[in-house]
Amino acid sequence: MTVLIAGGGIGGLTLALSLHQIGVPAKVFESVPELRPLGVGINVLPHAVRELIELGLHDALDAVAVRTKELAYFSKHGKPIWSEPRGIEAGYKWPQFSIHRGTLQQILLDAAIERLGRENILTSHHLSGWTETENGVHAEFIDRATGKSKGAHDGTLLVAADGIHSAVREKLYPDEGPPIWNGRILWRGITDSDAFLSGRTMIMAGHEILKFVCYPISKQADSAGKFRINWVAERHMPPTYQWRREDYNRTAKLEEFLPWFKDWKFDWLDVPGLIENCPHAYEYPLVDRDPIPQWTFGRVTLMGDAAHPMYPIGSNGASQAILDARVIAREILAKGTTNAALSAYEAERRPATTDLVMLNRRNGPEQVMQMVEERAPNGYNVVTDVLSLQELEDIAANYKRVAGFQVEGLNAKPPIVQVMREAPRAAI
Repeated sequence: MTVLIAGGGIGGLTLALSLHQIGVPAKVFESVPELRPLGVGINVLPHAVRELIELGLHDALDAVAVRTKELAYFSKHGKPIWSEPRGIEAGYKWPQFSIHRGTLQQILLDAAIERLGRENILTSHHLSGWTETENGVHAEFIDRATGKSKGAHDGTLLVAADGIHSAVREKLYPDEGPPIWNGRILWRGITDSDAFLSGRTMIMAGHEILKFVCYPISKQADSAGKFRINWVAERHMPPTYQWRREDYNRTAKLEEFLPWFKDWKFDWLDVPGLIENCPHAYEYPLVDRDPIPQWTFGRVTLMGDAAHPMYPIGSNGASQAILDARVIAREILAKGTTNAALSAYEAERRPATTDLVMLNRRNGPEQVMQMVEERAPNGYNVVTDVLSLQELEDIAANYKRVAGFQVEGLNAKPPIVQVMREAPRAAI
C-alpha cells in the first residue's frame, strides 16, 4: 500500500501529509543528507493556503507568515500602474501568505515527522532507478555523496517530487536536456529594513528588461524596528552573457547588478538600499522546461517542478505543487493506489499547468509593466493616460482564471479534502 515519494520539498511533503490524512502509508526519500530551511521568500496563494489549512497547518502558518494585503505594480520611475487587494482583503475565504520558503518547508517537515514518523522521512536517499512489479514499484536508492547503495524499497506507486532536475523525469525523457534559459537572471536576497506602503504589500516595479520585486516575510519587527524584506532583482541579459547553472546557493556579487538600480530611490522604497544592506544574496538564471505530453507511466508519475517547472511569475510555483499533491490524494482515495488514480490526476492537472507555464512565459499579469514601458518610456502623470482601466482589469482577471484562483469560483468550491471526505472510499 505504501506510496513512495521521491523528493522532500514542499510538494513531496504536502503529498505525504495528504496521504496520511486519507489513511494511505507513504515514505519520503530526499537526496540531501539533511533537510534544512534554505532559500528565500515565496508566496502561497489562497487556493493552496486553503489546502494547507485543511491539513491542519493554519496556526503554524499564521504565526510566522505575512498575510499579503495587496499586490501593486509600478513603473521604473516608481509611478503606480495597478494595484489590487489579495487574500482576505480581496474577498477570498483564505489568506495569501508571504513566507520564507525554508520556514514553510520546516512546517511541513515537522508535521510529517510527527504524523508519519521520522522513519518514513529518509535523507541521503537519491533515487537511482526503479522497476515495475506485478503489484507495484521496486525503487533503488544511493547516497549521492558517496555513490554507495542505500538499498531498495517497494511500494504501490512512485511519485516524483524531485524538482526541476528530476531524476525520474530524466529517465522518462532522456533526450530532453537541461532546463531552458530565457536570458534573464534573478538576484535574490532578504534584507532587514523598514516597512513600506501598507506594511503587507507585494510590489513589482520596472519592465521586462529590468525589474524589482519585494515583499515582507516577517510579521513582527525586530528590536531595531526592522522587518525581513524579501527582494528579487531581475535583468534580461545581453546575448553575449554566459549563464551559469541555476543554483539557489550560488552567491551573488552585488556589484554585478546594483548599478542598474542605483537611481531607483522612490519616495516609498529605497531599492539600492535594500540591495546594499543585504548580508547574502543568491544568483539564479530564470529557467523552465517545455511542457511534456505525458507525466504518468504505469505506476510512476511526476508532480510539482518535476512535472511543470515554470517561471516564478504570479507566485504560482509552490502553490501548483500543493494542488498537485491534493489532487493525487483525492484520486487515490477514489480509485485506490492504482494507475487509474495517477491517470486521473494527470488528466486534471497537466492541461491546467501547461497553460500556466505558457502564460508565465508571456509574463503573466506582469505584462502591464512592459506595456507601460513601451507606451511611455519617459514616464506619465497617471497610468490611464497609457493603459485603459479595462486593459488592466482584463489582464489581472485572465491570470486568475488560468491559475485557478478566481475569487467567486474558489469560494464556491469546497476544498479538495472535503471532496475526499464525501467521496466513497475505494479499496486502497
